[in-house]
Amino acid sequence: MSRDHVQSAERPAHTAEAAAGDAAAPVPADAEAPFLELLARGASADAYEQPVLLARAEGAPAERIAALERAKLLALRVRSELEGRRRREAELSALFETAHDLAGLRDLDAVLRAIVQRARSLLGTDVAYLSLNDPDRGDTYMRVTEGSVAARFQQLRLGMGEGLGGLVAQTARPYVTDDYFKDARFQHTSTIDAGVRDEGLVAILGVPLMLGHHVIGVLFAADRRARVFEREQIALLGSFAALAAAAIDTANLLAETRSALAGLERANEIIRDRSGVIERASDVHDRLAELVLRGGGVHDVAAAVSQVLDGTVDFTEAAAAPAGALEASRAEGHAVRHEDDWIAAVAAGGELLGALVLRGHPGLDPVDQRTLERAAMVTSLLLLARRSAAEAEQRVRGELLDDLLDARDRDPRLLRERAARLRADLDATHVVLAARLDAPAADAEQEADARRRLWAAASHLAATRHGLAAARDGGTVLLLPLGARDGAADLARRTARHLGTAVHEAVTVGASAPVRDLVADPEAVAAGYTEARRCLDALRLLGRSGDGAAAEDFGFLGLLLAGDRDIAGFVDRTIGQVVAYDERRGTELVRTLDAYFACGMSPARTKDELHVHVNTVAQRLERVGRLLGEDWQSPARVLEIQLALRLHRLSAPAPR
Repeated sequence: MSRDHVQSAERPAHTAEAAAGDAAAPVPADAEAPFLELLARGASADAYEQPVLLARAEGAPAERIAALERAKLLALRVRSELEGRRRREAELSALFETAHDLAGLRDLDAVLRAIVQRARSLLGTDVAYLSLNDPDRGDTYMRVTEGSVAARFQQLRLGMGEGLGGLVAQTARPYVTDDYFKDARFQHTSTIDAGVRDEGLVAILGVPLMLGHHVIGVLFAADRRARVFEREQIALLGSFAALAAAAIDTANLLAETRSALAGLERANEIIRDRSGVIERASDVHDRLAELVLRGGGVHDVAAAVSQVLDGTVDFTEAAAAPAGALEASRAEGHAVRHEDDWIAAVAAGGELLGALVLRGHPGLDPVDQRTLERAAMVTSLLLLARRSAAEAEQRVRGELLDDLLDARDRDPRLLRERAARLRADLDATHVVLAARLDAPAADAEQEADARRRLWAAASHLAATRHGLAAARDGGTVLLLPLGARDGAADLARRTARHLGTAVHEAVTVGASAPVRDLVADPEAVAAGYTEARRCLDALRLLGRSGDGAAAEDFGFLGLLLAGDRDIAGFVDRTIGQVVAYDERRGTELVRTLDAYFACGMSPARTKDELHVHVNTVAQRLERVGRLLGEDWQSPARVLEIQLALRLHRLSAPAPR
């Protein structure tokens, strides 16, 4: 058969089968017995020679030996038939299970992974993978891989017509090569060859994924050694490819259906909202007037508007609202749309105090829009009315924070009582944040005014978060409680955005690690402030003014910022699971990682460095991926892992 088509090894019929077809003489029952026993216990093909060899060794008559030969040939034929049936049953079972997964399709990636995993298992290959065409970019990319350990291979993008996959896509026919690098039938490129070489692949089989007459991708099975794929195996991989194409087609149809249904739902919402618009406008006017008269708060206003507009209206801090939409609303004096929400700025004297957000209303008629705008105006009046009272409370909060920073011999009981009156819980976990304006002021008076505005915004934020704030060292220090789902770095970034939006200038914020036992440990708050100042200085040195960060954001640079230089903690967080696995199992994952990075992240070169088989390297790297996460080979993770490996070596005791 021409090599321009499928290269498949058709193995010749077993000599036992041919000879058994010619064996016309009956086989005595006693000659069959030993072979029936071999069939019953599923013995290997070599074991069927033993009865004949034993008979010859015992000097049995020629007729006896001939009868045993005929029985052997018949038994081998039966064994071959049984193995074929078992194999076909396994293949049909896998195809049935995959079709069942497709029938209950919920997650396309999960179905495609199952197809690739089963194809790899049934064909007994080292690697299986699936690529899809990208019409927008005009190339092909890896969608799913199984058994792959080389990062470059997993991220390959192939031009149309390049590599073995390109040949399959061009001809819409399966192709196989028993030695990829020696095969000249398809176009080799340096990028593809480098990826294949990193993975250590030799024999590759590819079959097309077809939707109608169009090729949408290729399903591959590959080995890291030379092998010949049989016709049955090619046909089986083709069946899996057909199921994969059906899964992709089904997912696309489901996405189109969901999109159409969403469009219908939005249309229905608009129709419903049009009824009773004028009545709602009158209702909200009466409700807002009543709220102001009885001293309601901003959240009462939001709740009242929610009922009138038949939606969810929330009051949101300025830092938490979409910056572009919030600024547009403040400048225009109207509510503006942001995705499926509407944003109405709550502002006073040019200062942004927050926003009213109407969620999930892509369409809003002019009457309802004006209702939301009036509610925002009422909210700003309520906030201004409470500001004078809040300023006195802010001064008290600042004094308490000053005492926590400086007067470390204060009575813990009195500190807790003062905090309780301010609705602050000193026994909760907090973060110390240092905030500073970055734009230089034109003169001393303008600089003092900018600092006052920063302190006012920080004090307002601290009051709403049940925290503390004080002016210090030309900037502001805040002590804010840490939520269950918050991190110090996230809190620093949100605080920088909030304060910057409030004062209309860039504000840089550095955060400490979480601080506990604020009262029991008199040094805790001061140490946290020192660490926050170091983070603040580091941000400005790195040119990240206007941003927020904690020591954890700097990766290994956090070792330089942290007060205690927690090298052991950094190593444990980065590669601790791999080290622990080696210690428990007596494996060499850490040594393999060292060699892998030293060899340019190439499994093929790593196996030479370690003097092991490439499959051993692949298996170890698969285990590392499961321990460290799928993104362990990303550039940022690789840098920290290599540093952690070096620190681990340096901290290990010297061998005796």
